[in-house]
Amino acid sequence: MRTISATIDGIRTPVCESGPAGDPEAVVFVHGNPGSTADWTMLLTRVGDFARGIAMDMPGFGRAEKPEGFDYSISGYARHLAQLLDFLNVRRAHLVLHDFGGPWGLAWAAAHPQSVASVTLVNTGILRAYRWHYLARIWQTPLLGELFMATSTRTGMHLLLRHGNPRGLPSDYIDQVYRNFDRGTRRAVLKLYRNSKDAARAMEPPVQVFASMNLAALVIWGAHDPYIPVRFAQLQREYFPRAEVVVLPQSGHWPFIDDPEAVAGALLPFLRAQLAISTQ
Repeated sequence: MRTISATIDGIRTPVCESGPAGDPEAVVFVHGNPGSTADWTMLLTRVGDFARGIAMDMPGFGRAEKPEGFDYSISGYARHLAQLLDFLNVRRAHLVLHDFGGPWGLAWAAAHPQSVASVTLVNTGILRAYRWHYLARIWQTPLLGELFMATSTRTGMHLLLRHGNPRGLPSDYIDQVYRNFDRGTRRAVLKLYRNSKDAARAMEPPVQVFASMNLAALVIWGAHDPYIPVRFAQLQREYFPRAEVVVLPQSGHWPFIDDPEAVAGALLPFLRAQLAISTQ
């Protein structure tokens, strides 16, 4: 696996790559909050056996720069993703999206339909009539959100991520998330959620675009997700009629961490099939 540094509009963005360098068709992994490229290490490595794989730390997260002046909104992240994929010469993308990576990646896809080869949604998607979870409402509230961030501790992070995954998550993964959860990331999270307060607009990109695209899609969902309920998994077929839906009954919000083999068992054959179609 290779690590490079891309600078987009003056913002340094770490990028991890696997597989054939420079291939214009790539599997593009986009993390959410509070994720990073570390979310995708195992999957990215295995994708590299048969395709170019790309994962990046988005501004405000992981080891990416976290400038105060970045547009921490769905449209801001979608623009950053567009510029990053242009920089990396990705002309055809198989998107693998999680959490807020869903709105970011789908907003990019709606604006670049000719560049989207397939979509995999992991506990994310088009969320019609979605209502924000309790943590989002805290972060969206002035002063209360700042107080929450100021008092966040490593122990609190362990409890929070355990709540989102009943099977538990490895301690080293939680420790890595907390190390990245610095002042810049906390500020980015507050700005992102406050810029996305209208959940209906934030989580429903132009759905008519996807209906006309008839994309190949895979939906993977941890059944115990407390942030985005599992009922949204089957609803993705309204926008992606060809979608295969895989519900993992013992997983939560981060199934690629709490049950990585189950996620790989669904994702890798799907991607191999889509890439084979592309080369015919």
